[in-house]
Amino acid sequence: MVERRASSVERVPKEMNSYTHPLTNQQVAKLRTLLEELGFEFAPKEWTIFFAQKNKLSVGVYQKGPKVLVQGRGVEEFVQFELEPKILGEAKLGYEEVHSPEMFESHFGVDESGKGDFFGPLVISGVYVDRLIARKFLDAGVVDSKRIGSDARIRALADTIRKSALGLVETVLIGPAKYNELYEKFGNLNRLLGWGHARVIENLLARKPDCPRSLSDQFADARVITASLLKHVRKIAIEQRPRAESDIAVAAASVLAREAFINWLERKGKELGLRLTRGVSPGVKESARKLVEMNGPTVLRELAKVHFRTAHEVAPDVYPAPPPREEWRRY
Repeated sequence: MVERRASSVERVPKEMNSYTHPLTNQQVAKLRTLLEELGFEFAPKEWTIFFAQKNKLSVGVYQKGPKVLVQGRGVEEFVQFELEPKILGEAKLGYEEVHSPEMFESHFGVDESGKGDFFGPLVISGVYVDRLIARKFLDAGVVDSKRIGSDARIRALADTIRKSALGLVETVLIGPAKYNELYEKFGNLNRLLGWGHARVIENLLARKPDCPRSLSDQFADARVITASLLKHVRKIAIEQRPRAESDIAVAAASVLAREAFINWLERKGKELGLRLTRGVSPGVKESARKLVEMNGPTVLRELAKVHFRTAHEVAPDVYPAPPPREEWRRY
């Protein structure tokens, strides 16, 4: 059992309404037993190993991970006095500055949305954080956008991020037409991403020139970004690492990028009178066929990423098949 001790960095937290954490299979079994002992009621829910509720608190353990998602009223109390000491075996909530001190140092977090979606833009966002801003984001429940299933929640968090960051945010939205032009120019998605990340970093540096480093998820050699930076801003340290979204600045950037992406899809869908589906599912392919039937194959260049195989499958005479994956170049 973990004893929660007073600490110089411990805080009096605001009420939080969600918490997520990866679990081992053994921890999953222990948590189910604990919830049964606490009187939670279990109900089936898609994609979960189990889902339980008590009063206005819900605890879901999702198959992917697996991971636990705690939501509702009393999240912090449950995490601090049940989940951490009895299941996780460590006290993290409220001790982030002990476990991840670098997250509270001044830096930019950069992330993107739309990279794997056929329809819609590529959006790259950046956020500046320092100790005060990082704490505000944590108190507001900011997490990686992939952990958020509700568009309304994405938009609410994005508003909070903009207010808390005091305007030190930046978003570069590369619409499909421009994206296709740039992709043909660069010939490689990593180069295009590096170019977009560099533009976001430059724009943030114009407002916060003393920021010492930038952090993003690992997608290529950091030199791809550095080479795209203008010479007068190349002094900033460019850091990349796997699972960078665990950093609060990167998580915040992911939320802003996702908001811009879903807003673009929604707006364009209303203009067309046709829902633009996310991802690369069969429904996406069907929507693409309808668009081509109504407007001709060139319409895809204005709405989609035409180097995806979907474009070739829908209009093979206009869009060539992408090369086999093993022939893709990595930079």
